[in-house]
Amino acid sequence: MRIAAAITSFVLLAACDTGTEERDAVASTRSVQRGFVPVPPGTIPRGVSAQAAALAPPGPEPTPVLLARGEERFKAFCTPCHGVSGHGDGPVVPRGFSPPPSYYEERLRALTPEQVVQVITQGKGRMFPYADRVLPEDRWAIAHYIKELQMRGGVGQESAKP
Repeated sequence: MRIAAAITSFVLLAACDTGTEERDAVASTRSVQRGFVPVPPGTIPRGVSAQAAALAPPGPEPTPVLLARGEERFKAFCTPCHGVSGHGDGPVVPRGFSPPPSYYEERLRALTPEQVVQVITQGKGRMFPYADRVLPEDRWAIAHYIKELQMRGGVGQESAKP
């Protein structure tokens, strides 16, 4: 019985064909690389015009709902460096990061919401851009919340400094 099973297995395996004799020169495990083709002039990636419209000044009006959204997004993205009150005393500063400027410095108080949105989008100094992390409408919300913080002078915030 064993011998018959071994002979049958041998005959079946001998009949198998790997197909390697007729394979193309390019195997399925190799990637096909194409030469660089420049993007034609005047081409606009999808969604760019909608994003530009969302970032266009003057932006949305600062409503209570927008300010609440701005506070939420501010706490998520900005407080690690800028701190809850915007004094530049976030939790990363004691760990060796350079403190960012306080929102209460005159030069930052003079910024318009449009300029704040631009800084969030493009970054400035040591601050890297947040364009890929924060939606355009959330950038406006954060900018209006920062201006609200500046008007209140940081009053009512947990880590407010005198």
